[in-house]
Amino acid sequence: MAGESITRRRFLFVAGVVIGGSLGAGGAWLLRSDGDRAAVTPPTTSPSTTTVTTATPAPTSTNPSTTAETPATTTTSPTMTAPPAGETIAAICKEAWGAQPVAGGFTSHTIEHITVHHTAVVLQSNMAAPARARQHQSYHQSLGWADLAYHYLVDANGHVYEGRPVGAAGDTATDYDPTGHFLVCCEGDFNSQEITAAQYESLVKLLAWGVAEFGVEASSIRGHRDVAATTCPGDNLHPLIAEGTVAEDVASIVAGGVPELEVLCGPRGAEVVAAIEAGQA
Repeated sequence: MAGESITRRRFLFVAGVVIGGSLGAGGAWLLRSDGDRAAVTPPTTSPSTTTVTTATPAPTSTNPSTTAETPATTTTSPTMTAPPAGETIAAICKEAWGAQPVAGGFTSHTIEHITVHHTAVVLQSNMAAPARARQHQSYHQSLGWADLAYHYLVDANGHVYEGRPVGAAGDTATDYDPTGHFLVCCEGDFNSQEITAAQYESLVKLLAWGVAEFGVEASSIRGHRDVAATTCPGDNLHPLIAEGTVAEDVASIVAGGVPELEVLCGPRGAEVVAAIEAGQA
């Protein structure tokens, strides 16, 4: 499904699949790649707060130097089914995708909103996705931010990349306060290309996990442009949010059972990243 696109049509998930694990606010489970299970909880310490101001960065681009790529053209709209019972969402841990150490303190927050972004940089080959994650983090840290601005990134083939801790407020160069927002960012420029089927599928599964984990209503999911003066997450993705398609698909998954979130670290994470960069995943 990696090469398929989704147009502005309903992306149907069939409800009724039961997936094990506790649900509800604070009740979803996070599985580490070594098989240990640990409840997802906010940080127990009170990290120092880093206040960053900047007037120079473009508000919708995390890596302006790479915007010269030509977008891939895709036309097929897939038919989706519900995720199988017991399915997990695999998120590649920061060490595995090559993130730099955190460069400063975070502001602790309690998530009350879910906001979808795009990177606003065209992605032609998904083999570049891990490098893009590194570039985005490097650019964000160059602005004085402690880490990647988002909590998770999703690439064109549906791979999920771990960002800053969910208990840490995000950062933005636009005119809203991201404190309290669960920030999920899709790799690509959806003003000039369409989201792929695999990317959309992982996006709504991750959002479903967030809805259950943080006790947020699916109907409250918004795009970046709904809370700030920006075109993010793009003219080809935002209508799926504004027209309620994303919320309906997320609610359908939650009703049937929420996938668990598994973080891939160590050799497993490294193998996945190597496969992505070789065009094999």
